Amino acid sequence: MKYENLKFDVQDNIGTITLNRPNSANAITIPLVKELLDVAIRCESGEKVRVLILQGEGPIFCAGGDLKFMTEQKNLQAAISEMIGILHVALSKIDHLDVPMIGAITGTAAGAGLSLVSACDMAIAGENVKFSSAYTAAGLTPDGSSTFHLPRSIGKKRTMELMLTNRVLSSKEALDWGLVNRVVNDEDVITETNKLAMKIAKGPTKAFGGVKEMLRQSFSNGLETQMELESQIFSEQLKGADGPEGIEAFTSKRKPEFKGK
Repeated sequence: MKYENLKFDVQDNIGTITLNRPNSANAITIPLVKELLDVAIRCESGEKVRVLILQGEGPIFCAGGDLKFMTEQKNLQAAISEMIGILHVALSKIDHLDVPMIGAITGTAAGAGLSLVSACDMAIAGENVKFSSAYTAAGLTPDGSSTFHLPRSIGKKRTMELMLTNRVLSSKEALDWGLVNRVVNDEDVITETNKLAMKIAKGPTKAFGGVKEMLRQSFSNGLETQMELESQIFSEQLKGADGPEGIEAFTSKRKPEFKGK
Protein backbone atom coordinates (compact mmCIF):
# COMPACT_ATOMS: atom_id res chain seq x y z
CA MET A 1 0.00 0.00 0.00
CA LYS A 2 1.19 3.50 -0.84
CA TYR A 3 0.94 5.75 2.20
CA GLU A 4 -0.37 9.28 1.73
CA ASN A 5 -1.66 10.10 5.22
CA LEU A 6 1.15 8.66 7.31
CA LYS A 7 4.76 7.65 6.93
CA PHE A 8 6.29 4.40 8.11
CA ASP A 9 10.05 4.12 8.25
CA VAL A 10 12.12 1.26 9.65
CA GLN A 11 15.74 1.78 10.66
CA ASP A 12 17.85 -0.21 13.12
CA ASN A 13 14.77 -2.23 14.14
CA ILE A 14 12.89 0.96 15.05
CA GLY A 15 9.61 1.46 13.22
CA THR A 16 8.50 5.09 13.15
CA ILE A 17 4.85 5.84 12.38
CA THR A 18 4.35 9.51 11.52
CA LEU A 19 0.83 10.87 11.14
CA ASN A 20 1.29 12.96 8.01
CA ARG A 21 -1.56 15.46 7.68
CA PRO A 22 0.14 18.53 9.16
CA ASN A 23 -2.14 20.99 7.36
CA SER A 24 -5.10 19.39 9.14
CA ALA A 25 -3.43 19.00 12.56
CA ASN A 26 -2.90 15.31 11.74
CA ALA A 27 -6.62 14.75 12.22
CA ILE A 28 -7.79 11.19 11.66
CA THR A 29 -9.68 10.13 8.53
CA ILE A 30 -10.74 6.84 6.97
CA PRO A 31 -7.73 6.75 4.60
CA LEU A 32 -5.38 7.38 7.53
CA VAL A 33 -6.74 4.55 9.67
CA LYS A 34 -6.60 2.20 6.68
CA GLU A 35 -2.92 3.00 6.35
CA LEU A 36 -2.40 2.54 10.10
CA LEU A 37 -4.04 -0.87 9.86
CA ASP A 38 -1.71 -1.80 7.01
CA VAL A 39 1.28 -0.85 9.17
CA ALA A 40 -0.10 -2.96 12.02
CA ILE A 41 -0.53 -5.95 9.70
CA ARG A 42 3.01 -5.54 8.41
CA CYS A 43 4.37 -5.54 11.96
CA GLU A 44 2.19 -8.50 12.86
CA SER A 45 3.40 -10.39 9.79
CA GLY A 46 7.13 -10.16 10.44
CA GLU A 47 8.28 -6.63 9.70
CA LYS A 48 11.70 -6.37 11.36
CA VAL A 49 10.84 -3.95 14.14
CA ARG A 50 11.56 -4.30 17.85
CA VAL A 51 9.99 -1.02 18.93
CA LEU A 52 7.51 1.45 17.43
CA ILE A 53 7.44 5.23 17.67
CA LEU A 54 4.18 7.11 17.06
CA GLN A 55 4.55 10.80 16.26
CA GLY A 56 2.94 13.58 14.26
CA GLU A 57 4.35 15.56 11.36
CA GLY A 58 4.67 19.24 12.20
CA PRO A 59 3.98 20.97 15.51
CA ILE A 60 0.81 19.05 16.47
CA PHE A 61 0.66 15.37 17.40
CA CYS A 62 -3.02 14.82 16.59
CA ALA A 63 -6.10 17.01 17.06
CA GLY A 64 -8.52 14.08 16.91
CA GLY A 65 -10.94 12.89 14.27
CA ASP A 66 -11.40 15.06 11.20
CA LEU A 67 -15.04 16.02 11.65
CA LYS A 68 -14.99 18.20 8.53
CA PHE A 69 -13.89 15.20 6.48
CA MET A 70 -16.59 13.06 8.06
CA THR A 71 -19.43 15.53 7.45
CA GLU A 72 -18.49 15.60 3.77
CA GLN A 73 -19.27 11.88 3.47
CA LYS A 74 -22.60 10.79 2.01
CA ASN A 75 -23.56 8.76 5.07
CA LEU A 76 -22.09 10.29 8.22
CA GLN A 77 -23.00 7.44 10.56
CA ALA A 78 -21.66 4.78 8.21
CA ALA A 79 -18.45 6.72 7.63
CA ILE A 80 -17.79 7.21 11.34
CA SER A 81 -18.55 3.56 12.06
CA GLU A 82 -16.13 2.51 9.34
CA MET A 83 -13.38 4.79 10.62
CA ILE A 84 -13.76 3.72 14.24
CA GLY A 85 -13.93 0.05 13.31
CA ILE A 86 -10.73 0.16 11.29
CA LEU A 87 -8.94 2.23 13.93
CA HIS A 88 -9.90 -0.25 16.62
CA VAL A 89 -8.63 -3.24 14.65
CA ALA A 90 -5.34 -1.44 14.02
CA LEU A 91 -4.90 -0.51 17.69
CA SER A 92 -5.78 -4.03 18.82
CA LYS A 93 -3.17 -5.53 16.53
CA ILE A 94 -0.53 -3.06 17.72
CA ASP A 95 -1.40 -3.68 21.36
CA HIS A 96 -0.89 -7.44 20.91
CA LEU A 97 2.51 -7.07 19.27
CA ASP A 98 5.57 -8.00 21.32
CA VAL A 99 7.10 -4.65 20.43
CA PRO A 100 6.33 -1.66 22.68
CA MET A 101 5.02 1.57 21.15
CA ILE A 102 6.40 4.91 22.38
CA GLY A 103 4.49 8.13 21.76
CA ALA A 104 6.40 11.29 20.88
CA ILE A 105 3.81 13.89 21.83
CA THR A 106 4.00 17.49 20.62
CA GLY A 107 1.63 20.45 20.48
CA THR A 108 -1.85 19.03 20.99
CA ALA A 109 -3.33 15.62 21.70
CA ALA A 110 -7.10 15.95 21.62
CA GLY A 111 -9.97 13.55 21.08
CA ALA A 112 -8.66 10.55 19.19
CA GLY A 113 -5.21 12.09 19.61
CA LEU A 114 -5.54 11.60 23.36
CA SER A 115 -6.76 8.07 22.68
CA LEU A 116 -3.58 7.38 20.71
CA VAL A 117 -1.47 8.66 23.60
CA SER A 118 -3.30 6.34 25.98
CA ALA A 119 -2.71 3.41 23.61
CA CYS A 120 1.06 3.91 23.67
CA ASP A 121 3.02 1.75 26.10
CA MET A 122 5.17 4.75 26.99
CA ALA A 123 5.09 8.41 26.02
CA ILE A 124 7.40 11.41 26.06
CA ALA A 125 5.76 14.83 25.81
CA GLY A 126 6.93 18.34 25.15
CA GLU A 127 6.60 20.83 27.98
CA ASN A 128 3.81 22.80 26.30
CA VAL A 129 1.56 20.00 25.06
CA LYS A 130 -2.18 20.35 25.68
CA PHE A 131 -4.19 17.17 26.30
CA SER A 132 -7.97 17.07 26.01
CA SER A 133 -10.63 14.40 25.62
CA ALA A 134 -12.98 16.75 23.71
CA TYR A 135 -15.47 14.05 22.68
CA THR A 136 -18.42 15.02 24.87
CA ALA A 137 -17.93 18.68 23.97
CA ALA A 138 -19.16 17.62 20.53
CA GLY A 139 -21.94 15.48 21.99
CA LEU A 140 -19.99 12.29 21.27
CA THR A 141 -18.49 9.47 23.32
CA PRO A 142 -14.82 8.44 23.35
CA ASP A 143 -13.29 5.83 21.08
CA GLY A 144 -9.82 4.70 20.08
CA SER A 145 -9.40 2.48 23.17
CA SER A 146 -9.29 5.44 25.57
CA THR A 147 -12.03 4.06 27.84
CA PHE A 148 -9.86 0.96 28.23
CA HIS A 149 -6.40 2.48 28.55
CA LEU A 150 -7.00 5.76 30.38
CA PRO A 151 -8.57 4.30 33.55
CA ARG A 152 -5.66 1.86 33.73
CA SER A 153 -3.05 4.61 33.55
CA ILE A 154 -4.63 7.56 35.36
CA GLY A 155 -7.55 6.01 37.27
CA LYS A 156 -11.32 6.03 36.80
CA LYS A 157 -12.12 9.33 38.51
CA ARG A 158 -9.48 11.32 36.63
CA THR A 159 -10.64 9.71 33.40
CA MET A 160 -14.20 10.73 34.21
CA GLU A 161 -13.03 14.27 34.88
CA LEU A 162 -11.30 14.50 31.50
CA MET A 163 -14.20 12.96 29.61
CA LEU A 164 -17.04 14.84 31.32
CA THR A 165 -15.51 18.31 31.66
CA ASN A 166 -13.17 18.25 28.63
CA ARG A 167 -10.68 20.25 30.66
CA VAL A 168 -7.28 20.81 29.11
CA LEU A 169 -4.49 18.92 30.82
CA SER A 170 -1.00 20.40 30.82
CA SER A 171 2.14 18.36 30.25
CA LYS A 172 3.05 18.69 33.91
CA GLU A 173 -0.35 17.39 34.96
CA ALA A 174 -0.13 14.59 32.40
CA LEU A 175 3.17 13.55 33.95
CA ASP A 176 1.82 13.80 37.50
CA TRP A 177 -1.25 11.77 36.56
CA GLY A 178 0.73 9.03 34.79
CA LEU A 179 -0.46 9.71 31.25
CA VAL A 180 3.11 10.27 30.04
CA ASN A 181 6.47 9.01 31.32
CA ARG A 182 8.59 12.10 30.77
CA VAL A 183 8.28 15.77 29.89
CA VAL A 184 11.13 17.41 27.99
CA ASN A 185 11.73 20.64 26.11
CA ASP A 186 9.46 20.82 23.07
CA GLU A 187 12.41 20.76 20.69
CA ASP A 188 13.83 17.63 22.34
CA VAL A 189 10.80 15.35 22.09
CA ILE A 190 11.82 13.48 18.95
CA THR A 191 15.47 13.18 20.00
CA GLU A 192 14.64 11.86 23.46
CA THR A 193 12.03 9.46 22.10
CA ASN A 194 14.54 8.07 19.63
CA LYS A 195 17.08 7.59 22.42
CA LEU A 196 14.58 5.55 24.39
CA ALA A 197 13.57 3.61 21.28
CA MET A 198 17.20 2.72 20.53
CA LYS A 199 17.55 1.28 24.02
CA ILE A 200 14.32 -0.72 23.74
CA ALA A 201 15.27 -1.98 20.26
CA LYS A 202 18.34 -3.69 21.71
CA GLY A 203 16.35 -5.43 24.43
CA PRO A 204 14.66 -8.84 24.74
CA THR A 205 11.62 -8.27 22.53
CA LYS A 206 9.83 -11.49 23.48
CA ALA A 207 10.20 -10.65 27.16
CA PHE A 208 8.78 -7.19 26.47
CA GLY A 209 5.83 -8.85 24.76
CA GLY A 210 5.37 -11.04 27.81
CA VAL A 211 5.33 -7.98 30.06
CA LYS A 212 2.69 -6.35 27.85
CA GLU A 213 0.51 -9.46 27.94
CA MET A 214 0.78 -9.91 31.70
CA LEU A 215 -0.02 -6.29 32.45
CA ARG A 216 -2.96 -6.40 30.05
CA GLN A 217 -4.45 -9.41 31.82
CA SER A 218 -3.62 -8.23 35.33
CA PHE A 219 -6.69 -5.99 35.48
CA SER A 220 -9.09 -8.90 34.96
CA ASN A 221 -7.23 -11.87 36.45
CA GLY A 222 -7.37 -12.95 40.06
CA LEU A 223 -4.12 -13.24 42.02
CA GLU A 224 -3.58 -16.97 41.51
CA THR A 225 -4.48 -16.79 37.82
CA GLN A 226 -2.07 -13.91 37.34
CA MET A 227 0.76 -15.73 39.11
CA GLU A 228 0.13 -18.80 36.96
CA LEU A 229 0.39 -16.57 33.90
CA GLU A 230 3.68 -15.20 35.23
CA SER A 231 5.03 -18.74 35.57
CA GLN A 232 3.89 -19.67 32.08
CA ILE A 233 5.37 -16.64 30.34
CA PHE A 234 8.59 -16.85 32.39
CA SER A 235 9.03 -20.45 31.20
CA GLU A 236 8.42 -19.41 27.60
CA GLN A 237 11.40 -17.05 27.74
CA LEU A 238 13.71 -20.00 28.40
CA LYS A 239 12.63 -21.66 25.15
CA GLY A 240 13.82 -18.76 23.00
CA ALA A 241 17.23 -17.24 22.42
CA ASP A 242 17.13 -14.18 24.64
CA GLY A 243 16.28 -15.84 27.96
CA PRO A 244 19.27 -18.22 27.96
CA GLU A 245 21.46 -15.43 26.59
CA GLY A 246 20.46 -13.12 29.43
CA ILE A 247 21.17 -15.74 32.08
CA GLU A 248 24.53 -16.68 30.56
CA ALA A 249 25.53 -13.03 30.22
CA PHE A 250 24.60 -12.36 33.85
CA THR A 251 26.62 -15.29 35.17
CA SER A 252 29.55 -14.33 32.92
CA LYS A 253 29.32 -10.70 34.03
CA ARG A 254 29.05 -9.39 30.48
CA LYS A 255 26.51 -7.32 28.57
CA PRO A 256 23.84 -9.49 26.91
CA GLU A 257 23.37 -9.44 23.16
CA PHE A 258 19.67 -9.90 22.66
CA LYS A 259 18.29 -10.90 19.26
CA GLY A 260 14.64 -10.24 19.94
CA LYS A 261 13.85 -13.97 19.72
